[in-house]
Amino acid sequence: MDKMKYWLMKSEPDTYSIDDLEREGVNMWEGCRNYTVRNFFRDQFQIGDRALFYHSNAEPSGIVGEMEVVSLAYPDPTQFDPASDYFDPKSPREIPRWLAVDVRFRRRYPRIIPLAEIRTIPELGAMGVVQRGQRLSVMPVTPEEMRIIRALVGLPAED
Repeated sequence: MDKMKYWLMKSEPDTYSIDDLEREGVNMWEGCRNYTVRNFFRDQFQIGDRALFYHSNAEPSGIVGEMEVVSLAYPDPTQFDPASDYFDPKSPREIPRWLAVDVRFRRRYPRIIPLAEIRTIPELGAMGVVQRGQRLSVMPVTPEEMRIIRALVGLPAED
C-alpha cells in the first residue's frame, strides 16, 4: 500500500453535513461530476486515506471535521437513477462515467476552522481551497497542511 494521502472534501451542509455522516457512521460520497475529481477517486484514493470535511456555502464556510476513506472507487449509482439530482443520461452502465467512494466519520472538530482563518495562515496559502477560482469539491491536502489544520484544533499531527 502506498503512503496515506490527505484530502479536503466539500459538501453543502443542507445537502450533506458532518452531522449526517456522524449519525450514519459510513456513507457513500457521491454526486461528484467533475473529471478531475473522478480521476482522483479512480487513480489516487486509497482505503485508509484521511479527508477534511469542509462545509461549503455555509456561514461560515470551513473545515468541520475528519473522515476516512473506507472503499476503493466504484460506479456512482446516482448517475443511473433518473430520480437523482446527479442523474447522467449519457453515462452508460457498461462504462460508467462517474465514481464514488465510501467514507467513515472520524471526528468533529471542537470548532469550525473558517476559510477566512485559513487564508490568514501563510503556510496554508497553497491549499486548493484558498485558491481563487478553485471550484473542485475534492482536492489533495499535503501532510504539512493536514498537520497545521489539526494543530489549529489542538490535535496531534497523526493518530
